[in-house]
Amino acid sequence: MACGARADRFGRVTLDTLQYMLGGLSGGIVGFTLGLVGGGGSILAVPLMVYLVGVASPHVAIGTSALAVAANAASGLAQHARAGTVKWRCGFLYAGSGVVGALAGSTIGKAIDGQKLLFLFALLMLGVGVLMLRGRNNPGVEGAACNRQNAPKVLGYGLGTGCFSGFFGIGGGFLIVPGLIASTRMPILNAVGTGLVAVTAFGLTTGLSYAASGLIDWTLAGVFIAGGLVGGIAGARAARTLSRRGFLTAIFAGLIFAVAAYMLFRSATALFAGAGG
Repeated sequence: MACGARADRFGRVTLDTLQYMLGGLSGGIVGFTLGLVGGGGSILAVPLMVYLVGVASPHVAIGTSALAVAANAASGLAQHARAGTVKWRCGFLYAGSGVVGALAGSTIGKAIDGQKLLFLFALLMLGVGVLMLRGRNNPGVEGAACNRQNAPKVLGYGLGTGCFSGFFGIGGGFLIVPGLIASTRMPILNAVGTGLVAVTAFGLTTGLSYAASGLIDWTLAGVFIAGGLVGGIAGARAARTLSRRGFLTAIFAGLIFAVAAYMLFRSATALFAGAGG
């Protein structure tokens, strides 16, 4: 636990001034990432909550970060909406079926060893990253939208993404953007903006579930969200600039590879340690 923190029996911490500052900084990092690539919020937020801010309970870190990520995703969504990069019908279709899939996936995932889940998810992310790089020179269809012809495909991808997100318990945003591109052929900038509808819905669903169990540190969530508002504005602006220069897809894929490599290392180390014990 970080210096100066005091925890109650639920692992909630009373923050000192430095920890408030770290919480705001963490929120800024997460908000920037969500605004830039539409994903990475939960993957970044939980480690920042635990290792940088000093939240004692992982469950409180997960619940608080889920709520904060949902709010930060909503902030990034507002920035993309002002820029006209959100396809609302696609976002609501994808999010609606994704929430159903997440409920089913989380039920199944609870029965499987957590480290094995993370290892499998990292392998999945590597595959997604390769597919994104292979299609980096494809600008997408500028006027792509959801209609009667592709709605079943959008719903199917949303359901599958939700299942994976709920099953693995992390990383929905990294799957939503490629799923939207695959099901609608929209440009990546539109997929990033539209995907934030689903990221917001997934995070809010998880956050409310943890809140019902008393596993939210509301003060920390507020500070984290405040930092995320600033980061989200900067991230959305950077996304528009990098998209025009053709760099956004490469950055998205690179972030996927970096996170996947870290997850493979951590999960493989835990699995081998458990086998050796």
